[in-house]
Amino acid sequence: MNAENWRIKLSLFLNYFVFAILLNSVGTVILQVQNNYDVSKSGASILEPCKDLSIAIVSFLVASFIVRFGYKRSMLLALAVVTGTCLLMPTIGGFFMTKMLFIAVGASFALIKIGVFATIGIVAPEKKEHASLMSFVEGMFMVGVLTGNFIFAAYVNDADPKDTSWLNVYYLLAGITAVAFLLLLSSPLDESAVHQEAPRSLNEDFMAMIRLMAQVLVIVFVASAFLYVLIEQSIMSWLPTFNNKVLQLPPRLAIQMASIMPAATAIGRLLSGLLLRKIDWYKVLMGCLLLAVALVLLALPLAKGVDGSSATGWGSAPLAAFIFPLIGLLLAPIYPAINSAVLSALPVRLHAPMSGLIIVFSALGGTFGSLITGHLFEAYGGQVAFYFSLIPISLLMISLFFFNKLQKQELAKNS
Repeated sequence: MNAENWRIKLSLFLNYFVFAILLNSVGTVILQVQNNYDVSKSGASILEPCKDLSIAIVSFLVASFIVRFGYKRSMLLALAVVTGTCLLMPTIGGFFMTKMLFIAVGASFALIKIGVFATIGIVAPEKKEHASLMSFVEGMFMVGVLTGNFIFAAYVNDADPKDTSWLNVYYLLAGITAVAFLLLLSSPLDESAVHQEAPRSLNEDFMAMIRLMAQVLVIVFVASAFLYVLIEQSIMSWLPTFNNKVLQLPPRLAIQMASIMPAATAIGRLLSGLLLRKIDWYKVLMGCLLLAVALVLLALPLAKGVDGSSATGWGSAPLAAFIFPLIGLLLAPIYPAINSAVLSALPVRLHAPMSGLIIVFSALGGTFGSLITGHLFEAYGGQVAFYFSLIPISLLMISLFFFNKLQKQELAKNS
């Protein structure tokens, strides 16, 4: 990569870092709006759809004209919108403003994700360089997820659950997005080669997706992707609430310890990258899902009757707070593995519409997962809500069985 691209690279890292914090703060914010605004658990669960449906809708709508508008302009627009919205959060407050924040963050992330992926192709055209930069960018996203839990926890007042001073964290996040905006604005990016290509119309993008949806392989894949994200988000988004309401941990500690799951996910993806080089992806994933079932059945009984209200730190937290989030380690390999499997089975010309389907159905999975868990949490309690994960895990195992067979048939047909 040319030396002059260092600023655009740094900008991409910073963009993904701050959006990782904002997107994955939904679990923390779900807990806080219950404490601050007396919102029910089922009511708080709407925050996930505010984020995910915005990502899905905007990703689909902008696909046909973002090339004309420009990748850099799109990312600058996203950063400007989020900076302004973050500044409004402490000023206006309230549950309605919180919903508006996640709508703005979701819509802006759709622009950021498309812009970042496209920009990587511009500044790193060679295959190895592209893979390396993509890996670093995705790694920075996980760093943001881990950092976010501790940043938000630092602003939470354990002594007064009604204290809304935690909203001041958005001044810090507005500052980071403003720096990201200025850095991107000052970074040269030559998009001329992209603009010379004739952009597809919205109707053509839509029809490409519809034709893909007629393929049995794709139908089974999107079902698998939907179920995976449903499982992941139903747990990750409600883990701070589970830690606080079920394990009775103080809010700050409950939020901090929720970071175990993204940390476990990061480790799981690193280890699976090594495993998948030597072992067939289907065997790895089925093994992980069987272990995930065992972990749920082991960890949740440990949470019964636990009172962690006297815990002052990680050292005095109950065992269940450490064990259950380790499910992230077992779920981690699934999403990248099935994405790679379906894309490798399709012609290159279909990768773009397939990517659109991945974004849309992943967002829908996250939305339904959070909504269902929120309603179960309110009606039957946190343990029953998390036992619910056994149902989509079982369905995912069935879906992967058929997906594996269809993928092998497709590969044999295209070889």
